[in-house]
Amino acid sequence: MDKLLQQLVDKLQKAYGTRLVSVVLYGSAATGEHHAKFSDYNVLCVLSQITPRELAASEEIFRWWREQGSPAPQLLTENEVATSTDCFAIEFHDIKQHHRLLFGKDLLADLVVDNSFYRAQVEHELRAKLLRLRQKAPGMMSDSDLLRRLLLDSISTFCVLFRHALRLHGFDAPMQKREVIRCCGEQFALDPQPFDKLLDVREERLKPREVEPVSLLAPYLEGIAKVIDAVDRLEK
Repeated sequence: MDKLLQQLVDKLQKAYGTRLVSVVLYGSAATGEHHAKFSDYNVLCVLSQITPRELAASEEIFRWWREQGSPAPQLLTENEVATSTDCFAIEFHDIKQHHRLLFGKDLLADLVVDNSFYRAQVEHELRAKLLRLRQKAPGMMSDSDLLRRLLLDSISTFCVLFRHALRLHGFDAPMQKREVIRCCGEQFALDPQPFDKLLDVREERLKPREVEPVSLLAPYLEGIAKVIDAVDRLEK
């Protein structure tokens, strides 16, 4: 990983020169929960300015990075980092708490996250991801492999959002996915079993075919709904 990340930083430095302010690794690779089959390397690239010139300079680098199996880096200006925390409270809380500086200034260590719309963002993301799950699942109910993959692809995002639901309720939310699920079970009466089984597959404790996705779907959806209700009950 370190060699690949250094290659990325070198390419970014060459492309942007003094306009490159910092490069930050965040997400599962920064928290120690990276799994090659299911996780990406998430990178934030901060520039002094972003114009068509910078976008053009990014083309080959971003194409190369996607070929390595990860999404293109997020591009923000230094001013955007300072002024957009209200719109992206979820993301900035997570990046601030766990990140690895690969190059330049650490703009996140002392960053103050604006929580004005935090609760609404968490509820919106939870409801949107649940709707997306319901939209996709009907076309996969007779194909266990596809449905299983849908659930496996979704659980990481729900664990992130569950962690923020716990934080909104004043709990010291853990970063580890299993601990998040355990805490949600205690605080929101969520059944941890379907979530733990999917995490078992992600962590290769179970083979995919050992998990029957149709039987997991109902308690999985019910658990998500309980967390949404807990966030909705908070003062708006």
